[in-house]
Amino acid sequence: MANLKDIKRRIGSVKNTQQITKAMKLVAAARLRRAQEAVAAARPYSDKIHEVMERLSAKADTDSHPLLKRREVKNVLIVLCSGDKGLCGPFNSNVIKATQQVIAANEGKNVSLVVVGKKGVDFYRRRSFPLLSRHLDYSKNLTIDYARQIVDVVVKKFVEEQADKVYLIYNKFRNVVVQVPQTVPLLPVQPPVNRDEDLASTDADAVDYEYEPSAEAVLDGVITLYIENQIFQALLESAASENGARMTAMDSATRNAKEMIEALTLSFNKARQAAITTELSEVVSGADALEG
Repeated sequence: MANLKDIKRRIGSVKNTQQITKAMKLVAAARLRRAQEAVAAARPYSDKIHEVMERLSAKADTDSHPLLKRREVKNVLIVLCSGDKGLCGPFNSNVIKATQQVIAANEGKNVSLVVVGKKGVDFYRRRSFPLLSRHLDYSKNLTIDYARQIVDVVVKKFVEEQADKVYLIYNKFRNVVVQVPQTVPLLPVQPPVNRDEDLASTDADAVDYEYEPSAEAVLDGVITLYIENQIFQALLESAASENGARMTAMDSATRNAKEMIEALTLSFNKARQAAITTELSEVVSGADALEG
């Protein structure tokens, strides 16, 4: 009988867990919808500023700008976009693994981190890795001002030559099931180039802009916006990826709980049937003994 009580207790525990995972799935689905809308709304601006950078890089003397200067890489800075919470499948482990690969590739160099998200902070703090700055609760404060805080730290370190190379690592949102870790060189800025050279040359011939006071002056103003956009877009993609990964993980957990409840219920019914059969056998045996 004690075995029946244990099984019944386990069924109740799994049912409670199933309710939690189902609720978390619904919350993640609602947040994912908002995050997808934010990513879609930001893409037109992102596409346009990439186009402007392409044109400026063709017209301006890019070697004169401090954020474009290339030098010997001795100090490496990594901007890692992780999550603030777990229970989202491989979302956090994927970006941390990508970060570890960049760290390994720069062995012997001075590597430091700017970490967004509590999970990334906890991982590297336990390993006593140098964290230049920490940015938590980004999903609650996902604004361009939040991105600018990160940009200010990164640009300052690069201009002061405390960082010779800066990487941006985040999960790019493809769909609810697929989130792809991205490792993007952030500084020195590499002006985007249109992959279709024929289209690029045709577009350049079709429209010729005049810059006031000069292309270099316009570049000076646009380049910071370009970096801000890259980091802000990465945060938006990361937020959408986290919610998509959590929704998928909680859906899988809910289905697994259902299967476990069915298996435990079957075990419970078998144990109860066996107990009833044993009791009947004992009653029959006792009646036979009294008659004899």
